[in-house]
Amino acid sequence: MTRLLFAAALAAIATPVPALAKTTPLAARSPAHAPAEVRMDHISIVKSGSGPAVVFIPGLASPRQSWDRVISGLPANHTLYLVQVNGFGGDAPGANLKPGMLDGIVADLSAYLLREKVGSVRLVGHSMGGLVGMMFVRAHPGQVERLMIVDALPYFPALMARGGVELTPAQVEPIAKTMRDTVAARYGKPIDPAAIKSGVDGLAVKPESQAQMAKWAVGADPRVTGEALYEDMSTDLRPWLAAMALPITVITPWSSAGFSKQQTMAFYGRQYAAAPNVAYVDIADSGHFVMLDQPAAFRAALDTFLKR
Repeated sequence: MTRLLFAAALAAIATPVPALAKTTPLAARSPAHAPAEVRMDHISIVKSGSGPAVVFIPGLASPRQSWDRVISGLPANHTLYLVQVNGFGGDAPGANLKPGMLDGIVADLSAYLLREKVGSVRLVGHSMGGLVGMMFVRAHPGQVERLMIVDALPYFPALMARGGVELTPAQVEPIAKTMRDTVAARYGKPIDPAAIKSGVDGLAVKPESQAQMAKWAVGADPRVTGEALYEDMSTDLRPWLAAMALPITVITPWSSAGFSKQQTMAFYGRQYAAAPNVAYVDIADSGHFVMLDQPAAFRAALDTFLKR
């Protein structure tokens, strides 16, 4: 079994990040050739390339740049739609300070794809983005051809089970509220580099990955992070897995410093047992941010997913 997702939640609490820190959005990197950013209430989207449509949704407190190391060359034969949650990349939070944030992300993405007549997409989501991907399939099954879930679960609190006994929703609720309020209280507070480092070190195994995540950490609005974390912990999609008949690929990172491959695969197999069409890809020597720790292995898995 892996504890990487739970570590992500704890890292969010430990990281005192200010709102609207200055970052360089993907669309602003090369003004002469930059794709346009379309901003909605809950998300913004940057489109590039041509060919079959692929949507990428980053995880908790992560900007769209989290995919940069694994999408090089894809726009040559795919149309990429890079989602960013408002407030996660140094931008304004938009409508993400209110309850219903994850449902709002799903609604915004669906409306955009319909408006642009994109058709059925291949959807890739990391961590919270993986949960959002499952929510999107539940709400709009006709808009998704296949789904890749990167180190995410249909029910986050499964990670909190003790002795095989899961917490009930009533038991989870006060924990989720405390996490939300603790994270949101960091808004506007001074940055503590040591706290940032302790928060991100458990989410990746390579020092360069940890350094990159620390840079991103100062760009996320903690009020948005707190609300997203609360909603992630309060969402249980297991009852809908059996109805998700589309092909699903689950990326399961593991490392010798954590749980073994066998333990990790067994845990994920139990979580997705009800889904009828699941393929698992384990990636060794990796933390939660597998696309940073092992970009080549992740890209190989992504290429296979796109060719299925």
